Formats: sequence, C-alpha cells, structure tokens
Amino acid sequence: MEISRRSGAFREESLAFQKKVLERSGLGEKTYFSEGLLRVPTDVSTREARKEAEKVMFGAIDELLSKVKNVKRKDIGILVLNCSMFNPTPSLSSAIVNRFKLRSDILSYNLGGMGCSAGNISIDLAKRLLQVHSNYYALVMNLECSTLNWYRGNDRSMLVSNCIFRMGGTAILLSSCPVDRFSSKYQLTHTVRTHKGADDLAYNSVLQQEDDDNILGVKLSKQLIAVAGDAIKTNITTLGPLVLPLSEQLLFLATKLAKKVLKMKFETYVPDFKLAIEHFCIHAGGRAVLDAVEKNLKLTEWHMEPSRMTLYRFGNTSSCSIWYELAYAEAKGRIQKGDRVWQIALGSGFKCNSSVWRALKNIDPIVDKNPWTDEINNFPVGVPKIQVFE
Repeated sequence: MEISRRSGAFREESLAFQKKVLERSGLGEKTYFSEGLLRVPTDVSTREARKEAEKVMFGAIDELLSKVKNVKRKDIGILVLNCSMFNPTPSLSSAIVNRFKLRSDILSYNLGGMGCSAGNISIDLAKRLLQVHSNYYALVMNLECSTLNWYRGNDRSMLVSNCIFRMGGTAILLSSCPVDRFSSKYQLTHTVRTHKGADDLAYNSVLQQEDDDNILGVKLSKQLIAVAGDAIKTNITTLGPLVLPLSEQLLFLATKLAKKVLKMKFETYVPDFKLAIEHFCIHAGGRAVLDAVEKNLKLTEWHMEPSRMTLYRFGNTSSCSIWYELAYAEAKGRIQKGDRVWQIALGSGFKCNSSVWRALKNIDPIVDKNPWTDEINNFPVGVPKIQVFE
C-alpha cells in the first residue's frame, strides 16, 4: 500500500480497492518485491528488471549446483527457461549460459508469454528433449519478473495483479540416465497439457493490454474462475485414466454414460484423486482459485495446506508456486518413498498443465534444506476462507 500511495498514480478509490484485495487475498506480510519497486521513487526500468531476474536465476542455480556436486556444468546440455512477462535481448537463458559458462552446443530455450502454467510446460519440454538426448542433464529455470509489470493505472481488473504477484524462482535438474535414479529425489511419471485457447472467452480471460488511459497492464476478467474450472475439468479428465484406480474410472464412466445415454439428471461423478495421489501442489494463483479446486476435488485442509501457505508466505510467484508448495511438503517431512505428487497449474492462454511425480526416497527435511527450512515450524497459520471479491 505504501508503494502504491507514494507513486501518486492511483485515485483514492483505487487505493481503497487495493487495500480491500490485499486484506482478502490470503497473502501475508513477508512476500518479496523487487528492489526497484521498493525504491523512492519507484524504478521500473529494464535495468532493474534484469537485475531482479539475475538475482533470482543465479541464486537458485547456485544453490541447486551446490546440492548436486557430482554434476559438472559441462554435463548440462539442455536449458529451458520460462518467464512470461520479461523477455529482453540477450535472452534470460543466454544470461544463464554466460554467468555459468555453459557448453557452446547447449540446447537452450527461452519460453515467454506462457503464463503461470509455464513451469509444467518447461518440464514437459525438457522431458521430451531428454528422451532424445539421454546423455545430457536438463536444467529448468522458472521465474517471473514484476518490475516492468507494475501497473500504474486505475482499472480495477488490472490492479489485482499488483496485489497478488510477487518475486520468486526455482531451478530443477532433470536426467533420463538410469544410473541417476539412485541419487534423484523424484521420477516424472506423467505430464498432461490442456490448451483452451480456441475458445475466445478463455483466450481473453487473462490479457496484457492498455487501459483507457493507454497504460499497460494485465487484465483479469470476471470469467476467470469459470474458465479455470473448465480447463481443470478437461485436464483431469485426461489425467484420470493415467493415475486413478480402475474402480474410480468405472464410476466416472458409469455416471457419464447415465447422463448422456439414459438422460438421467445428476452431477457427473468426480473421481477421488486422493486414492491415487498423496500430495497436491495447486498453483497459488489466488484464494478463489484454491477454494474452487478444494471444493471440486473434495480435498482436505491437510491436502490444501502447502498451496495456501505458499500463497500466504510467498504470494503468487507464477510458474514457481508449485515448487514452493512441494518444498513445503518436504520441509514438513511429509514426502515418503513411493508417494505421488500432483502439480497442477493454470495460466493465460488459457492453459491448465499437470505433472505427476513419484518420490524415489524419503525426503529428510534436515538434509534437504529449502526456502521453508528456517521457519517451517511457524506454519501452518490460520487464513480465513473468504473470496477476493464480494
């Protein structure tokens, strides 16, 4: 609120609206903004945006490489980076190659404009590349940059993004070499991608554009929750047969046939994914999204805890949130060998993408330190379940 006030860009009613959204957003007081936004006056230059990106990228990759001492930088032959809103030249993936002096024949990809679900897209791309180049390691970098995307207008549908998006980043190392199974934490078992961009309502539900005063921002439509629900429904319909026990599949099919063939009027049976998945990492896009997913999938507070606490502690970190949620479950000592983890994320386009992992070992929270380690005993905290909008 202080950043918004001192900018001088917002009318009083816009400040009141932001305060209302923040109070009901589910975000706590310790989320991270970039240095440029905290300066007086606010610095939203390309220089500051690049500084934000490099701090996140280099810090995450440095920590990752310190944990995998048996992997040399020359062994990394694939690099996939996703950052939806900041795509400078040279690219951010090139900045990583330069900083870490990676090999000259590296297969480098820089994904832009793909929204909050791009983390799973990056994992899927890396998986497909590793199926061809099994002698390489793949480095996946997820981040989002807020510096250049701080909206300075008064359109309410664009002000919401100022209130919920925050700074964050994650780095993941993947391998398809059988010998690496013994040192890996997880095995990727499924990736499912859903794209609803052919539908105009879905395509326009999250849109970067100028407002009536020609100020650039990201507009979130009132239909966003409905669009997200439809995308999730399509995604889990594809994922279900891959992970659900046969009994759940048959129940789902029976109710669907009864509605279609016998014209019986009742809701289609929603399979119990808790029978197939132990841990749920649902993109912390906002409280309303989490409430809707919890209700539709009939999840418990325990299953939702990693997502809600990630939203509270780190905010909406775009494609990174599903990894902060997995880190939360690790820090709580919940991940045991054989457990299955479902990461599901929603993003502009409109897209819903899933990744399912199987734990290859018990994750020791003392040994496997992560961003939650120093304060995990303070969580969970109570966050009332109320919608962002009345």
